[in-house]
Amino acid sequence: MDYLAAWMFLALTILLMAGFPVTFTLLGVSLTFGMIGFGWDFFNLLPLRIWGRMGNVTLAAVPLFVFMGVMLERSGLAEALLDTMGLLFGRLKGGLAISVVVVGALLGASTGIVGATVVTMGLLAVPTMLRRGYQKEIATGTVSASGTLGQIIPPSIVLVLIGDIVGVSVGDLFMGAVLPGMLLVGLFIIYILIAAYLRPGVAPAISKEELAAISPKQLAVRVGKALFPPLFLMVAVLGSIFAGIASPTEAAAVGAVGATALTIANKKFNLTILRAVMQTTLRLTCMVFIILCGAAAFGLVFRGLGGDTIVREFLASIADKYSQGAVLAIVMLLIFFIGFFLDFIEITFIHVPVLAPIMIDFGYDPIWFCILLAVNLQTSFLTPPFGFSLFYLKAVTPPEVTTGHIYRGIIPFVLFQLIGLAIVVFYPKLATWLPALVFGP
Repeated sequence: MDYLAAWMFLALTILLMAGFPVTFTLLGVSLTFGMIGFGWDFFNLLPLRIWGRMGNVTLAAVPLFVFMGVMLERSGLAEALLDTMGLLFGRLKGGLAISVVVVGALLGASTGIVGATVVTMGLLAVPTMLRRGYQKEIATGTVSASGTLGQIIPPSIVLVLIGDIVGVSVGDLFMGAVLPGMLLVGLFIIYILIAAYLRPGVAPAISKEELAAISPKQLAVRVGKALFPPLFLMVAVLGSIFAGIASPTEAAAVGAVGATALTIANKKFNLTILRAVMQTTLRLTCMVFIILCGAAAFGLVFRGLGGDTIVREFLASIADKYSQGAVLAIVMLLIFFIGFFLDFIEITFIHVPVLAPIMIDFGYDPIWFCILLAVNLQTSFLTPPFGFSLFYLKAVTPPEVTTGHIYRGIIPFVLFQLIGLAIVVFYPKLATWLPALVFGP
């Protein structure tokens, strides 16, 4: 009975690896072990825990940010951005790939939904890059990695969830994620430039004849028109938070209205699109919150059985034997490894509530640690066999692009993402300086 929590975690892991649905697995394991550990009294505790989660005002930002992202996907913003950025960077070797990274960052700051970003850029950018002579691995790897930038560049749904679970201000996390997000964008661009320089044939520049067809003045006008909508939305959402005008939940409502206004301005808005956006928002929100209910039940039982004490003692023994740095390395490696098999939402709800309080008790800055988690969780979209970004891309790429091309193409980007994670580990100011500057220490 002393190790019932460990058996509970083992049962959950085995069932998830076997392919059982996450929500039913969480609830089923929680109810079973809750009955064993607490008896019928467990059912007096569970409704209060779930009601507390459902009444959380911060989590109301989730459906609003989802609505904003889905609406922007229908607005035609991505198409204009890709075309314009491609012309802007086309003179460089690897310029099209760089434009995809820039567009991925802008869409990440505007939508925050990986699936919508990857599918949109996969449909538009991959055929164009292949037609211009890009190597399949470079094309698919760039789109897959760029589409995940919305997980770290605010406004990010994963930052909202982590902030609520750990008890850290979402505004602080949004501000803290800005520099690490820009760091990842820079690392991706550096890799593309290095690859294009060492192997010129894998990422050729756009022909001079095609570039000469548009004048510098026309290009400047197109760049302005393409950049204004996402910048407008970023200022409306993030600016209202950073200026202290609105809470993250209120800013999410501003973003939802702003995305709708941009869709109307692009003449893409109608009742059919509105209905489809609302249905998609409802499905995604229900998925997140039903998993949240299961995670609340799991956390209640796991802590009640002393599971956090077991984990704390294990990590403390490592810290005593080696160092706290070794504990941080083990936790980061654990999250990275689990990301090969579980979705970021599952990791956020199952593992973060157990690990984060322990690491903060060890003296780590909560904002910095949450940003490390977000950067690490971003790789879960890219790591096979269950990288969802890879699945999304394979579904929309031309037939000549195989799964092997996508898997090989993503390896350098995962490595550079881990380099970015290591830089944030060794330079915590990247995550803590901006929040302290804006909101105070």
